[in-house]
Amino acid sequence: MGAGLVIVGVTLLVVAAISRSLSGTPLTPAILVVVIGVLTGPLLLDEITAQPTSATVRTLAEATLAVVLFSDSSHVNLRELKREVSLPARLLGVGLPLTVAAGGLVAAVLFRAFSLSDAFILAVVLAPTDAGLGSAVVTDEALPPAVRQALNVESGLNDGICVPLLLILLATVAGAESHPIRVVAEQIGYGALFGIAAALLASGIVRYATRKNLIDRTWRQIVPLATTLIAYGAASAFGGSGFIGAFVAGALFGLLIEHEPAHTMDFTEITGLALDSVTFLVFGAVLLGPALKHVTWQVILYALLSLTFVRIVPVAIALVGTHARPATVAFMGWFGPRGLASIVFAVIVEDAHLQNSSTLTTTAYVTVGLSVVAHGLSAAPLVNRYTAWFNSEPERSRTY
Repeated sequence: MGAGLVIVGVTLLVVAAISRSLSGTPLTPAILVVVIGVLTGPLLLDEITAQPTSATVRTLAEATLAVVLFSDSSHVNLRELKREVSLPARLLGVGLPLTVAAGGLVAAVLFRAFSLSDAFILAVVLAPTDAGLGSAVVTDEALPPAVRQALNVESGLNDGICVPLLLILLATVAGAESHPIRVVAEQIGYGALFGIAAALLASGIVRYATRKNLIDRTWRQIVPLATTLIAYGAASAFGGSGFIGAFVAGALFGLLIEHEPAHTMDFTEITGLALDSVTFLVFGAVLLGPALKHVTWQVILYALLSLTFVRIVPVAIALVGTHARPATVAFMGWFGPRGLASIVFAVIVEDAHLQNSSTLTTTAYVTVGLSVVAHGLSAAPLVNRYTAWFNSEPERSRTY
């Protein structure tokens, strides 16, 4: 335990020390911490020895995802999104179901031991995207706002949408009676309800306390983190998706306090960044490293197809009929990195002890690991290339 904490601390120090040098380069902090995790885990040095199914690993991953979702969604411009709602709606309403369908069919072909349920469990685990692994894509203001917002919103909501699908599939494999419509309604409905309630409560407190000069600047920064806990905890307690709760709370909270003093979100963003780094370190050591011993050609091929064909083709189909240019379709199709949500889902599957859980989780972990590297290395160069193309278009005809 002591050695593991030292490794976590040293890793954070190393990344912090060179963080400015890493900015804008192909080498991202996520790549660095995953590599350190693999090196220090049971596969090599054996200094981080937590079990994949331990409560610590699952709690860390879920807490990180909730905080990151809240933080990211707080920067979504809801007024601007209202004018460009068609893109995220297409990605979620058309692209996501097609991604699950394509992923399930590819899994059924490659893994002959899989049942149809196994194949679609793997597809759902790897359907959610993680905008943070290509942060330049959602933070570079030179990119068309509609593209940035669409990818960010898609990343924030697709994991929450996939939660009930995963639970239904796991219940089906276990032979339990399930009511799909009820599960989906509760997950999304309670998630959104308690997200809205938490945001209204917290923003009201911030605005009132600021006007009355009751709140300290430092404690104001604690409010977003407290709001995340309320939204996630309340939604989960009532059978809803805590991840939808966190995302909805963040988006509404950001809208309601946009004219309040700056730096309100600083602490939550820094907390999310630290948790994200620790989670990917543990991922490399406890999940990815041991999984590498069980890699087969089917696992590698599925991972490659999951990040390309299974993602890009559904996005291209989802954008048919829009005025999106081929460069934009390719850009949005490629930037669907798999990260935190897939890690959380894979740990849930591992906890379920399915007959083919080893192959399922190995494939999921390898896909996430490949995504960390591929999307991390390509984010800055492709953002620069895409923005250069976009800015080269005449002003009068410039569209995404």
